[in-house]
Amino acid sequence: MQRCLASLERGFLTLEVSTSTPVVEMRTITVRFPGVIANDNVTLDVYPGEILALLGENGAGKTTLMNVLYGLYKPDEGEIRIHGQPVSIANPNDAIKLGIGMVHQHFMLIAPFTVAENIVLGVEPVNVGGKLDMDKAIHDVEELSKQYGLVVDPHARIETISVGMQQRVEILKALYRGAEVLILDEPTAVLTPQEVDELAVIMRSLVRQGKSIIFITHKLREVIAISDRVTVLRRGKCVGTGETENTTQEELAQMMVGRKVVLSVDKEPVKTGDTVLSVQNLHARGSRKLPALKGVSFDVKAGEIVGIAGIEGNGQSELVETLTGLRKATSGHIYVNGTNLANSNPRALIEEGVAHIPEDRQNRGLILDFTVAENFILRNYYKPPFAQGINLDYRKVHAHARELIEEFDVRTPSENVPVRSLSGGNQQKVVVARELSGEPQLLIASQPTRGLDVGAIEFVHRRLLAQRDQGKAILLISLELEEVMSLSDRILVIYEGQIVGEMTPDEATEGELGLLMAGGHAKRGLHSEGSEQSGQFRQGSAELP
Repeated sequence: MQRCLASLERGFLTLEVSTSTPVVEMRTITVRFPGVIANDNVTLDVYPGEILALLGENGAGKTTLMNVLYGLYKPDEGEIRIHGQPVSIANPNDAIKLGIGMVHQHFMLIAPFTVAENIVLGVEPVNVGGKLDMDKAIHDVEELSKQYGLVVDPHARIETISVGMQQRVEILKALYRGAEVLILDEPTAVLTPQEVDELAVIMRSLVRQGKSIIFITHKLREVIAISDRVTVLRRGKCVGTGETENTTQEELAQMMVGRKVVLSVDKEPVKTGDTVLSVQNLHARGSRKLPALKGVSFDVKAGEIVGIAGIEGNGQSELVETLTGLRKATSGHIYVNGTNLANSNPRALIEEGVAHIPEDRQNRGLILDFTVAENFILRNYYKPPFAQGINLDYRKVHAHARELIEEFDVRTPSENVPVRSLSGGNQQKVVVARELSGEPQLLIASQPTRGLDVGAIEFVHRRLLAQRDQGKAILLISLELEEVMSLSDRILVIYEGQIVGEMTPDEATEGELGLLMAGGHAKRGLHSEGSEQSGQFRQGSAELP
């Protein structure tokens, strides 16, 4: 069997090949797109009852390779074998018939439909009259849910359930169609720490029942905690495959990026200036017209990063939308440099020096059918040097885009391709580059590293700290507690639309923050070593700590 080897300082990361036959064999797969080789002679094996992590930078070719296996792309070269037999996979239907299911990073669910309707869609049970047998569909979903420990409400509508529950629906949808091999594309990118823990338990339960899982990710800690083996891609090529227990996060990071990566954040002591953002007694309603913000008050000074920690759904999204003019406040004040901008429109806030990295890059950060170059100027397309009267000076637009592509290492064939053709992580880089290049006075960064690999996260963290050290005010909202604790100078905890705690990173532990995030009260000196691991994986067990 061909092996993919990677030379490291302390030797080789190699695979002790199992004597069992792989359930999936991908041999010398090559995929070419205009101007780029997405997969370059890649070989990959998946064995029965294992979790294989597919690790790599944004744009390394991970999703492309799995899209080949799922029949969405046809390889230019190479061969696929299932249970040792060569197969041709022309489309997803072929893949499903071969027992391959895929859960995409951006879920493929119909929001107004119920859970059961989404799961059986396309393979609906019918009664003797040829009509949809909804009672049988609900019964089948309930039985499947019990069999795999994936608790869902078959009657609930997709638009009313959490992101973590939607992911369960996607997994059940694949299992309902008989999937023996599950491809999970960045499955933790939109989950809370608690939901990530639940997913880890689900994945382990599935492999115990004989399923095989390919786990596309860029998060090193999750690779170490969840997977049995790991294959690393870099710029379209396989650079290493091995057993997870025989490697470290540092080695994997080096293989991903091609250099040593600093996994910790080193920052200068905070030097604050005047108050840039002052939020006073802010109230706002959510999408269901119920109170979402209940008297939120805080300040952010020049030269500091204030982080907001909380479990998803406790008002973070509504807070960001209200601060950036995307949602109306019912009462309260939002002062930016002394000017009350509550209920101002987004352009007015931009003119006052407010930049915004939105949590949902595709719906709020980008126009997917516009080119990369056009997305770079969405903040200031109406101003010189880009605007010349009512026309755009595309020569300057493209020159600006090429500068940002180089500065922020955006992996794209050119600035002329539609931004939808980029990987999720590179789409995020486009948003970050656009917002930071505008020299903001206040940066509201919501999930700024969502979907980014370890090298890109390091880069974004350095850029945020550079903005801070230049005297800019930064409000950071992140579901990654480690990110909040490492970047913030002050940490606020939000729970049910209220700020329920404030502490410095030196004072905070993950146990205390987790307690506050769940509506409890932090008690100094009473946390144990175990409590400090709240929301983290226990290596090798995938159990809640």
